[in-house]
Amino acid sequence: MTLPSSLGKMPAAMSNATRDEAEDETENSATDGQPAVRRTTLESICAKRAGIAPDVLESVLTLAVQIAREGREGQKIGTIFTVGGAEAVLAHSRPLILDPLRGHPDDVKVLGGADMRETVKELALLDGGFVVSNEGVVQSAARYFDASSEGIELPLGLGSRHMAAAAVTRHTPAVGVVVSESSVVRLFESGEIVSEIIPELWMLHRHGTELFRESDAAKQVREEKGGPALVLENRSPARS
Repeated sequence: MTLPSSLGKMPAAMSNATRDEAEDETENSATDGQPAVRRTTLESICAKRAGIAPDVLESVLTLAVQIAREGREGQKIGTIFTVGGAEAVLAHSRPLILDPLRGHPDDVKVLGGADMRETVKELALLDGGFVVSNEGVVQSAARYFDASSEGIELPLGLGSRHMAAAAVTRHTPAVGVVVSESSVVRLFESGEIVSEIIPELWMLHRHGTELFRESDAAKQVREEKGGPALVLENRSPARS
């Protein structure tokens, strides 16, 4: 599984060292001409949260980005995912309705399955959030997270959904992923925002940062006339 070379935009509170590191990684390229794979952000988070695999966290982030971009039934929606520390998260939350996922076997609740992803997108219309285990199994849906938010400070303008994610990640080993109705995805760890993801940028990077390359004919025209390229050749790499 290939990770994007950037998660979107870094929060303002991120340290200069981390910002410089991110800029260095973005500039580096692999020897085969493809964008360099940047795993630093996900791997550093997962390293501090024992048991969470980077591919599981990326799978949740990718689904969150899809929900942010697509919405459901023509409307923008927001939701919360917690990843890892499922037992602790369940202890700091309660169901808002009868849990629609309860009683189903784990093998059909793995987030990597197409049926489960569509199920989650539909259930995202409900109030509450999702609890995802270290192994990528969606343990519960429509959960109300009621961990204490005392002492947590978030930027003005972020609502109760973000506060809930900050609180539950401060009191449990989980990582939080929040889909905002403004179509921004935010990643929480230890009660703080560690990354903000712009869905369009995420999708662009997943398909390669060089989506278009100037064709040879266009390059020749530009060089002869001293003007901009007149033709762009689609070079988006194929994905299965």
